[in-house]
Amino acid sequence: MKKYTADRIYTLNGQYLTDHVIVCDDNGRIAAITPSSDHDLSSVVQLSGIITPGFVNTHCHLELSHMKGIADTGTGLLSFLQTVVQQRDFPQEVVLQAIADADEYMRQDGIVAVGDISNKADTAHIKAASDIRYYTFVEMFDFMQHHLTDATIKQYTDVYKEHSNENGNQKSYVPHAPYTVSDMLYQYVAAQSGDDLTISIHNQETAHEDQLFADGTGGFVDFYRGFGFDLTAFNAPKSSSLAHAISHLPSQHRTLLVHNTMTTATDIELAHNWSDRTYWATCANANLYIENRLPDYSLFVDAAARMTIGTDSLTSNWQLSILEEIKTIKKYKSYLSLETLLTWACKNGAAALGFEDELGTIEVGKQPGLVHISGIRHLKNTEDLSDASSRRVI
Repeated sequence: MKKYTADRIYTLNGQYLTDHVIVCDDNGRIAAITPSSDHDLSSVVQLSGIITPGFVNTHCHLELSHMKGIADTGTGLLSFLQTVVQQRDFPQEVVLQAIADADEYMRQDGIVAVGDISNKADTAHIKAASDIRYYTFVEMFDFMQHHLTDATIKQYTDVYKEHSNENGNQKSYVPHAPYTVSDMLYQYVAAQSGDDLTISIHNQETAHEDQLFADGTGGFVDFYRGFGFDLTAFNAPKSSSLAHAISHLPSQHRTLLVHNTMTTATDIELAHNWSDRTYWATCANANLYIENRLPDYSLFVDAAARMTIGTDSLTSNWQLSILEEIKTIKKYKSYLSLETLLTWACKNGAAALGFEDELGTIEVGKQPGLVHISGIRHLKNTEDLSDASSRRVI
């Protein structure tokens, strides 16, 4: 048995604990959580700072790890997408090494589960062998061109087959974004979905997205023209892109809406009325990297939305660290408490991926991983995280 204590233990099942010890078996499964007075403290690993459950990164593009620094910051989503599409050809050994390095970085940082976007099978081997639990989202897009739908399905069926469901991993077909998926491809994704699956979709990351669905104009028209695709057959539904997307997806499964930079209170209410299994992933550093703006988090808090945290990729971020995401959100939105942000990063993330039976909270019988966060200064009504660092303990 291994024993751990810290100044505070955030179980994320109520108030944080002080003067308590977490007892784990050699595999990290929690056997007991008892008062410190029950233990000989010489047998306990005593940590300065806090202990939390392992982090859950609900949105990552592990396969793009080799593209760190390729895209300029602050250029907007359309320019960023052009860069990603045009510069993805690298030697395979470079790609695979970057994937392995990123996986190990996340493990050390305290991430125990990842919702990972896959357009290729490059990450399959690393995920199968990793200590991190992966939910692979095999992301499909046909650029809203019905003549490409059948070829798209065949291409991504092959990617799906390459990813394993062993070691607790999961996978599902998902649509990329409202502006890249035809009605026929939505139908295929919906038909493949089961009650216990999570469907991820990029949502309202730029104003151009809602403009396209409101009236058929905006930057995406020229964006598609630049790649040789014609949108003249597209009939704008005169709605938000979110309203269009959820009208094509079944409501019984978990739906993870990603980025939500432009999402309004009306959009949030619409999604919650559509399904009580709606989750929202925020990737703060990626939002700043690409569009230089953040979602209005107060809207989600007011709506009691189940927020989660992702990192996006090393193409759109400086690192794959959930703590750095928390620090960024806290820096710009100081009204959000540390416990709230940890709930997003751990408990809600685990539930969004369907991993809550093992991960997300520190409870007897679970195997959530333990993360030590040091360097926090507790102020009167908030916390200063500027010097905080994290590492996985078990």
